[in-house]
Amino acid sequence: MSALAAPAAELDQLFDDFVDGAPVLPGQRTALRSVPASGKPSPEGPEDPLRLGRRMRLRLRDAVQALLADPSIAGLKDAPKLAAVVLYAKSRAPKGEKDDNQTSIWGAELGRWLGMKESTVHHKVLPVLRGTDALHTKVKSNGKGHVTGLDCLVMPLWNARKNGGAGHPLALTKAELATLLHLLEALFGPGWTPEDKEPTPPGLLAGRTGKGAATDRLGLLLMVLNTRASGWLQLVGGSVKKREGRGAATLARLLGCSPSGARKVLARLTEAGVVAREHRATSTRMRGRGRVMLLPVARAYGRTVASAEAVSGPGSVFSARPDGACGDHAPAAAASALGTPGIGGTKDPGNAADRERPDGAELHADHASVVTPGGSLSLSGGFSGEGRGGGGRRPGRVCAGEDRAADGESAVTGRSSPVVAVGPLRGEKPKESPVDERHGERAAGAGAGGRPKAGGWETAQRQRRLALPADLRLRVALGPVWWLWKLLNGWQQDQVEAAAKTELGQLAGLGVAPEGAPRLLADRLTDRLRETGGEALVDKPFPWLIRRGLPQRQACSHRKCDDGIRLDTRADCENCANVIHIRRSWRTWAAADVDREQPGLGDEARPQAVEARLREYAALEAEDFVWRREQAREQQARRDAARAATAEQRERERQAAAAADVVRQALACQDCGRGRAAGLCEACDHRRQTETLAVEAGLLAAAGSADLSDPDSIAAAATQARTAIGDRSTAAWQEFLQITDVTTLEADPQAAEDAYAFTVFQATQQAVGAYRETALEMLRRTQKAEAEAGRAYRSEQGRPWFRRNPTGADAVAAATKAADTARERVAEHLLAVRLEQLRDQSTARTETAAAAPWAERLPELAARSLDGGTAGAVIA
Repeated sequence: MSALAAPAAELDQLFDDFVDGAPVLPGQRTALRSVPASGKPSPEGPEDPLRLGRRMRLRLRDAVQALLADPSIAGLKDAPKLAAVVLYAKSRAPKGEKDDNQTSIWGAELGRWLGMKESTVHHKVLPVLRGTDALHTKVKSNGKGHVTGLDCLVMPLWNARKNGGAGHPLALTKAELATLLHLLEALFGPGWTPEDKEPTPPGLLAGRTGKGAATDRLGLLLMVLNTRASGWLQLVGGSVKKREGRGAATLARLLGCSPSGARKVLARLTEAGVVAREHRATSTRMRGRGRVMLLPVARAYGRTVASAEAVSGPGSVFSARPDGACGDHAPAAAASALGTPGIGGTKDPGNAADRERPDGAELHADHASVVTPGGSLSLSGGFSGEGRGGGGRRPGRVCAGEDRAADGESAVTGRSSPVVAVGPLRGEKPKESPVDERHGERAAGAGAGGRPKAGGWETAQRQRRLALPADLRLRVALGPVWWLWKLLNGWQQDQVEAAAKTELGQLAGLGVAPEGAPRLLADRLTDRLRETGGEALVDKPFPWLIRRGLPQRQACSHRKCDDGIRLDTRADCENCANVIHIRRSWRTWAAADVDREQPGLGDEARPQAVEARLREYAALEAEDFVWRREQAREQQARRDAARAATAEQRERERQAAAAADVVRQALACQDCGRGRAAGLCEACDHRRQTETLAVEAGLLAAAGSADLSDPDSIAAAATQARTAIGDRSTAAWQEFLQITDVTTLEADPQAAEDAYAFTVFQATQQAVGAYRETALEMLRRTQKAEAEAGRAYRSEQGRPWFRRNPTGADAVAAATKAADTARERVAEHLLAVRLEQLRDQSTARTETAAAAPWAERLPELAARSLDGGTAGAVIA
């Protein structure tokens, strides 16, 4: 009876020793082990670096904790601590009398181990370790003087071997150091691909770099060293804060940080897929105690979350029962009946506070969740679930965890199913078949042997995908709900995938960058899971994802608001803050009105009066909202009408302009009469521009050299300019004829005329520029220009910074530049003044000639003969 009375803590310890490789105590039966949920052994096999024996794990844990507790390392940040652990693992063990504890490494290589850049290692890691005398370094070079690495000596290890000898926790052997190094490589090693050796794959957190990477890596290492073969982290006892939880408190004690900081680290590790957090399931469906599983350790021992629950939770082969349960319901009796220590025990030893039943409760033993046909198991403990027969039939129990086919692969991986997919419950009459959840139709009736035929539900179960969709955007968006994704059937997964694509499209339509939309949707799902309390509390994954997890929830009228957060800026929604402020103001006003109008109300009547007043405010606000909406509709209608009228007016104007342009294009040239020339042909347009430029050239020539008081001098300068322009135009036309096919011009006289007009126009344009430059050059030499230049020269030399040496090179250069600028400015001013004077004189002469009286013009006209040409001129 002593074996039957063994406590659950002792059974759990024996199971841990059995899996870790420790010898089983004498008198214990060793025939039965827990089978993983997948029914297959771990793919890594016994060579997995994470498959540490219990003694090796404790040995490495003590060594790492002793290293981190050393006075030279204890107060440092996580990056120097992790660097010390890496260098410690890479240190060489002593050989005989030679005590060589050094290791050689590059700064860039150490940065890859720590998940940071080389510059950060050289500025924030190595100097800190050297400053606390935790590390001695020496640059290593070859015979040619080239640097080949950095020799590092971890001083805590050297002191331990010098003072403590082989009994010190830090004094690991060569094999133990190699085991620790392999463990680090498996967790966060950067990975290598040597040419002549097998490649080393990167570790689990190799891709986690940047801020907080060293903390995450160190936390994962410490948790792995404190995790048993079952995969569950050993949690600390005592009272912890509800918000952080016991897992964060445990990690905080390991890292030496605050529980809130450890909670963030634990969240990042969970997101990275190396840690799973959940609450223990209970037979009463109440929320059990939180626990943390190290998934890499569980996989190394061929275990998953489902198989771990089968050993350490109420969903196991035999549920945990209180010590006071009688008969075969006692935990030790259930374990002894199977001959396996620890299978029926609780996960956390000595934890009586987690028991879900009173000591005197008598409960029926749970049925086995897995039946493996082909294996023989002889039991005589009288359990109701032991005799199933050899046909591979599942027990008559409503539990999706029992849905295992005869080939050992699970067909249903969910926690529970509301559909009876096997047969009737014990004591009930058989039914036709389950209801297909996908189509809402009944599948085929049950066949011979009591097993139903393959229907839509089972087909959907077989088509489910355990992995997330191949689309990278969907994998990022649905990453936080991966465990819920595995519980869906094929049709439900298609619906969730379509809904996720729709949400991503809506986020892109709200102004969110396409590359940031998946991360926003993942954050939304994470927040919704946090509101629910975790994946363990989601009873129906599909409705939760479709109706609660994925849809946007606008807390206000703003289309970019999602639970009070702006989707485009990720900041608090200002509109929501305004709504909250307005509602609080209403309540304040309502309370003030009630106190003013009905003073002396009691504690029960006053809140009712305030609520009634708030309802009145709400009704008034609703009426005002309806009125404002009608006003907005009317304004929108007026704006639409105005836009339509404006668009119509623009269309009419465009059509009128098009019609006028058609008429203008049909007009003949005013000068030469060419048809369809839009009023002025190209050649005549060039002739008019050439005449204007010729007049401008004459004025510039006169302004530069002629006496403005002498009309004859002005006329001579203008005539000379016109002659020069004519000569230039003739020369330009001859050059054009030399480079052009004359035959083509002779065949098309109109084109030849246009070419000649354009050539003359270009020559005149160039002449105007030359005359302008000549006039400015002449005016720069005038006395006014020279006087202004001299004043500017002396003024620049008199600057405060040139007074000590006014004749220096810098002063003379600056003064010369100022004088040239002043001379140019005066010349342009004189030219503008002279041109204006010449234009005024020309206008006065034209007006005088036009205003001559007929008494002076008639004698001249009377002396002419009245031929046809003269008569035409007079009539004109």
